[in-house]
Amino acid sequence: MSRGRKILLTVLILFLFLVLAVSIWLISVVRGPFPTTSGTIDVPGLQAEVTVVRDDLGIPHIYAANEHDLFFAQGYTHAQDRFWQMEWARHIGNARLSEIVGEPMVETDKFLRNLGWPQKAQAAAATYDGDTLLAMEAYSAGVNAYIAQNSDNVSLNRTILELVGESWEIEPWTPVDTAAWGMAMAWDLRGSGNSDFELLQVEMRNALGDELVDQLFPVYPDNRPIIAPTAKQPAFATRADYDIDWAAISTQLIGTAPADFGWDVSGIGSNNWVVNGDYTESGLPLLADDPHLSVQMPSIWYENGLHGGRFDVVGVTMPGVPGVILGHNDKIAWGVTNVSADTQDLFIEKINPDNPNQYEYMGEWRDMDVRTEIIKVNGGDPVELTVRETIHGPLLNNVDDELQDALALQWTAAEPSRQMKAIIELNKAQNVDEFFDALQYWDTAGQNIVYGDVEGNIAYQATGRYPIRPNWDGILPVPGWTGEYEWDGFIPYAEMPRLLNPEEGYIVTANNAIHDDQYPYTMALYWADGDRAQRIVDMVEDALAAGPISAETYHAMHNDNYELLADSYMPLIAQLASDDAQMTEVLTRLRQWDRQLDADSVPAAIFQVFYMHLAQRVLTDELGDTAEDYLTNNGVVRVLFHDLAGKPDHPFWDNRSTPEVETQAQQVELALQDAVAWFNQITADPDRWQWGEIHTVTYGSDPLGQSGIALIENMVNRGPYPYSGGNSIVNATSFGWDNMMAPDGVAVSELAAARANPSMRMIIDLADFDSAELIHPTGQSGHPYHPNYTSMIETYLAGDYAPMPFSAEAVAARGKDMLILQPASQ
Repeated sequence: MSRGRKILLTVLILFLFLVLAVSIWLISVVRGPFPTTSGTIDVPGLQAEVTVVRDDLGIPHIYAANEHDLFFAQGYTHAQDRFWQMEWARHIGNARLSEIVGEPMVETDKFLRNLGWPQKAQAAAATYDGDTLLAMEAYSAGVNAYIAQNSDNVSLNRTILELVGESWEIEPWTPVDTAAWGMAMAWDLRGSGNSDFELLQVEMRNALGDELVDQLFPVYPDNRPIIAPTAKQPAFATRADYDIDWAAISTQLIGTAPADFGWDVSGIGSNNWVVNGDYTESGLPLLADDPHLSVQMPSIWYENGLHGGRFDVVGVTMPGVPGVILGHNDKIAWGVTNVSADTQDLFIEKINPDNPNQYEYMGEWRDMDVRTEIIKVNGGDPVELTVRETIHGPLLNNVDDELQDALALQWTAAEPSRQMKAIIELNKAQNVDEFFDALQYWDTAGQNIVYGDVEGNIAYQATGRYPIRPNWDGILPVPGWTGEYEWDGFIPYAEMPRLLNPEEGYIVTANNAIHDDQYPYTMALYWADGDRAQRIVDMVEDALAAGPISAETYHAMHNDNYELLADSYMPLIAQLASDDAQMTEVLTRLRQWDRQLDADSVPAAIFQVFYMHLAQRVLTDELGDTAEDYLTNNGVVRVLFHDLAGKPDHPFWDNRSTPEVETQAQQVELALQDAVAWFNQITADPDRWQWGEIHTVTYGSDPLGQSGIALIENMVNRGPYPYSGGNSIVNATSFGWDNMMAPDGVAVSELAAARANPSMRMIIDLADFDSAELIHPTGQSGHPYHPNYTSMIETYLAGDYAPMPFSAEAVAARGKDMLILQPASQ
């Protein structure tokens, strides 16, 4: 062999060894955090041996001899599979994201520190005692046992972040971290009619005037279902009668609100319903639930069974939180939807021009409570933030520069929460009375909770903490200096809406109005638009008539994609005609459409793009620069357009910027032409205008999944996948119009990308708990490339379910791995 070839061969061998070494390192980095799920692990802190049985999807059932060990093992198991999700979540709840990501999250930390999230989490944790404190402390000890054994190798996500930034200490988990995540969920689920809604009202009233804005924000329609109607009660409080200079109010927030970094509140919703045994195949209640939350990777939920002491419960849990949030025990089952009521108010504060730390209240200047927050920044210098609070809450605006009236946020979640006590008591509840008793403590992130039990009862309870506003309805900011608009306590739990065995034989909630205008309090004026609730009620009543109802009935309901807005507009579209061949084909497809937003449907896509263009055509002349912000309020806009369909003479149909007077028929035709032109920019072949081409879902991981670096995003994200459903659909895969309205440079698959989705689907037959079914979108594992990182995606997207066994025998039959956690010397 020549010298040159020997050198070449040597170089090649060295290169191959290098590739092999790098490959081995990469495999170790990726697989290193994978949990041990079989065998035995010595764990200091346990009092007795614990058994963890996992099935092929990685769903664990924990069997413990006592309640301390049960929650200890739950904390350990959560950390095994989802510690990165927990670490990121507690940095959100404690407003310390900059410690991980650095400068990009400083503005978010400013906003959350300004609201006092860390202090409120500490106050909430301090309220717990008894069984709740035991569960939280044991859970924290289990998480910390995992950290002690694995702190250098908890997640691929952390490894990558430390390659591009400074390392940060993984601190011991505490009950405050659990309570902090409760603050984040309370913000995420705050619903409509709250601070961001009031800010939009200020901006629009300043630009457009009160009369027009009142028309643009119709309240809940009277032709949609109400969950718990009342009768012979005092009427709503009326809108406050006061004169405000909207232009004098600062709307420049301190920091960046969480809704601006991925929590798309407009898509947050949920469905649940329960039918009593008179109408079911089994003769006992059948309950369904599918909460709608932001798309994320991994899923917000972690399925888990807890068996020990007084706890025998299975369902979905939240990593970072002990207990089961939604599911059933051996006697009762429950599911939730977001109440979406108004828990936040903005008070207009007049600032002393001679002292930015004083505000006017009832004729005198009062000192604000002022504190300084220090925000640590990964890779940068600490940032100092001055927080100012009035009697109404923290100021949302800086007052140092241009002096304007400022806004203070009053929020029911500022009071210490007892929600963890509700969860623990609910897990133990054995009958409907104990169910109602437990829910008195569910005071933040208010939920509509439906119930069924083995005795045949069905029930409903509205939960949460809602202010009593004696002089106004809570929709607009009010003067803070007069003292006329102070809250008069909260709606008593005993007077919250409740149902027990209603004569209809079923209960349905879908973020729709809870009460009518005879209820003695104002929980909200703006709810979801009511389309999902109406569709579910229609399907339930059809099923009652056809009977008996089974789990298969619920499968079809969960996966229903019917677009009720099409019922309002297809009669108008059906009247159109055209000489253009492509338009004629479009009209033919629409007339033949079953009104389902299926991923492979062409008319579904056409109708959605038509509606977007119709809204722009009809309202842009009225809205001007506020159009984009207003059109993102999906529920309000849909209520308005349902109404406009039946009012061909409404002045909104006319485009005020043209000399002609446009009619409803003209605007409908022009919007359809706009939709066809929009699709022709993608392709002139209508066969390719399928809804799932533009309406997709990508499961994204925080924060790496939003890094903008394709290589890293591909490691932690999964998708895009074609998606059925849409806004205000039972299969609520909600999306926004921002990409569709400005499609240049946007990938086709991102044009109507889903931002929220059914975060899980659950069906429980109270006659046979082992027949229960549950699925959530991604998988049990939070470790990229682990087999269970994506093991539920295909099943979920197909509209199918996985078994949700309960009895020890059924769990053992599905068991794949068995892990023994045994006490070790301290």
